[in-house]
Amino acid sequence: MQKLKDESWKIVAVSRGGLELASHIRGKLENDLDILFSKPIFTPNNDECEIARVSESEEIVINENLVSAFEIKYDYIYGEAHRKHEEKILSSIYRYRKGRPFASMKNEIVLLVDDGAQTGMKFMLALKTILAQNPKAIYITTPLLPSDVLDMLEAYTDEIFFIYDIDDYVQKSLYYEELEKVDDEMIEKLLEER
Repeated sequence: MQKLKDESWKIVAVSRGGLELASHIRGKLENDLDILFSKPIFTPNNDECEIARVSESEEIVINENLVSAFEIKYDYIYGEAHRKHEEKILSSIYRYRKGRPFASMKNEIVLLVDDGAQTGMKFMLALKTILAQNPKAIYITTPLLPSDVLDMLEAYTDEIFFIYDIDDYVQKSLYYEELEKVDDEMIEKLLEER
């Protein structure tokens, strides 16, 4: 926490729940707080099976194993990514940030925050998006994540702070006594405090 303050780390949430947690981590510190908006891309016939994710800078991460297994065409993924960016992400930017683009992380120390990392796709997308901006260092923090996701993320980050890595991870909500949804008003309030 002292390094977070002294080195003026930029705190970036990768989800709604991550934004609330990021706000608690920042507390009364002056560190910048933001959210990197992204949307999932699902298989054509199953709106619960995420095969890719697109960020507000139109970076994309793809689960190559699922794409191959379901024989999904890349044209579908890129078309869906563009549609989600235009219809969903841009409206989030205008609604919650009043049109302000995601700040540059060049030469910054960045802390990525989420309240769980079921597949690691949100973190991988955030890493890809921010590493392209040449930050000084990039850290991840989350209370819990699957062991295989931890192994995957370690190669791309300076350090990962977590409480539990779980071998047989099921679903984020099962590990919390109470997990409240972060509504639109809360997002607006937290981003106004940035």
